[in-house]
Amino acid sequence: MPEAAVAFLSNRKLHVCKNGATRLMESDFERTVRERAASIERRHGWKTQGRGAKFMGGAWAAHSDVKNEVPVVLTGLTAGADGALLYSLETDAVSGIFLLDAAGVETRLFHTADVRVRHAALHPDGAMLAATAFHQDNMQSNIAVLPMHGTDFAEVTEGDSFDQLPHWVPGPKRQIVFQSAGLGRDAGGRFAGLGPCAIQRLDLDSGDLEEIATESGRDLLQPRQAQDGSLYYIRKPYESGVPDASWLTSLKDAAVLPFRIARAVFLYFNVFSMMYSGKPLVTHKGAIQRRMDPRQLFIYGNLARAQMTQSEEEDARYRVPSSWELMRRLAGGQNEVIARSVLAFDLASDGSVLHSDGASISRLTPDGRSERVLDAERVEQVLFL
Repeated sequence: MPEAAVAFLSNRKLHVCKNGATRLMESDFERTVRERAASIERRHGWKTQGRGAKFMGGAWAAHSDVKNEVPVVLTGLTAGADGALLYSLETDAVSGIFLLDAAGVETRLFHTADVRVRHAALHPDGAMLAATAFHQDNMQSNIAVLPMHGTDFAEVTEGDSFDQLPHWVPGPKRQIVFQSAGLGRDAGGRFAGLGPCAIQRLDLDSGDLEEIATESGRDLLQPRQAQDGSLYYIRKPYESGVPDASWLTSLKDAAVLPFRIARAVFLYFNVFSMMYSGKPLVTHKGAIQRRMDPRQLFIYGNLARAQMTQSEEEDARYRVPSSWELMRRLAGGQNEVIARSVLAFDLASDGSVLHSDGASISRLTPDGRSERVLDAERVEQVLFL
C-alpha cells in the first residue's frame, strides 16, 4: 500500500505530510498579523515599562504583563486545483479565504469583517466555493456561495438555525449537503443551545431544500456524498447541555450555586488561556481534561461537551470516544459503521477513507484494510492530497 499524502490541521496550524515527512505550512497572513501586533506593542511599550509606566500612572502599569497577542485561527481546509490548498483563517476582527499554490505562494481570495467565513469547499469545476457564514451577533450560521475569484458573496440558507460544513454533491446539478441544527433561545431571544444536527441537501438551481438524514438522539455531522451516491457522515450522541427541570434539581442548583459561580469564573479565564496559548490552566499530571477548545467546538458544530479526554501519559493528545462513529449510507438506504472514534474524515476518488480520532490519522482502503498514517496533536481536519 503506497504512503498516503495528506494535509491536516493540528493545534490550529496547517501541516502537510508527504513521503513520510511532515512539514508545517506557515501563512503569510498570520505572520503579517502577528508582526503588526508586535510592532504596536513595541511602540506602546514605553507606557508600561520604566519611567514611562510611572509617568502614565497605575492604570497603564497594571496592564504591563498583558501581551498584544492576536489569535489567528485556521477554520477550514480543502483541496484546490493543481496541488493548491484552500483554507479559511480568522482573527477577532476579520475572516477570509486563502489559496496556497503548489509553489508555496499565498493569495487572499476573499475577506470580510461582517461574518466569520469558515469551511470553504471548492466545486469540482473549480469556479465556485461554498462556505459557512457565522453571525456572531445572533449566533446564526448559514451556508454561503461565492465565486473562486470575485466578491459576489451570497448566503443561500436562512432561518434561526446553525448550518455548517457544506460539501458539493458530485454530478451535473449544483447541490450542497451540510449539517444543520435548530437554535434554542430563551424568553429574551438570547442563544440557549443547539438542537440535534441533521443533514440537509440544497439544490441551488431549483432552491429545493431537503432533509436527507436525521436520527433521534444523535448528531449527524460533516456530511459528504461520494461519486456512487453513498452518504458519509459522523454520528455521535446528542447532548443538549440542558438538564431536565424538577423541584429536586432546583434545590440542588441553589445549594451548589456558589461553587458553580466560582467554576464559571475559572472556566472564563481557561477559555482565554486555550485561545491564546492552546493550553488549559490546569495541566498537572493526574488531571482529566474533558473540554475541547471552544473555537474547535464551533468548527464542528457541536456546542455540547465533546468528551475529549487527556490521559496522564499523553498530556497533549486528544481523542474522541468510540461513540463518535463514521457512517456510510448506501444508495439503497442501508447504514453501516465503517470506523469508530472519528473526529474528522476525507474521501478519495478510489473509495479510500482518511480519518482521525483527534490524536492520529488512519487510512481505510476500499477492501477494508486499515493503516495508521501518522500521530499528531489535536487534529481538527484531514485532507487527501
